[in-house]
Amino acid sequence: MKIFVAKLAFKTTTEDLKALYEQFGTVTSCRVIMDHETGRSKCYGFVEMPNDAEAYKAIVETDESEFQGSVLQVKKSRPQTETSSKPVEKSKKPHKSFTPKPQQ
Repeated sequence: MKIFVAKLAFKTTTEDLKALYEQFGTVTSCRVIMDHETGRSKCYGFVEMPNDAEAYKAIVETDESEFQGSVLQVKKSRPQTETSSKPVEKSKKPHKSFTPKPQQ
């Protein structure tokens, strides 16, 4: 089962998240999502656990619990939809430019 974990602290690493969920059972993968432009955490991540009973227990035990100074929001991850996996097409309209008015 894939678990969605939101409201992580900026300092939470993938290793920290994995260690938290390994308390409930086997973790097959774990990842804190990072912003490609800034290199900072987006404050959410995903944990995969092969045993559904362990995963459900992990969700119940960690949802609304404090971890590294943040109160987590945890739920079963929804499958990606076809639209969410496609890149977003940017508008082809020209950008409006802003020119400040000269001061009088």
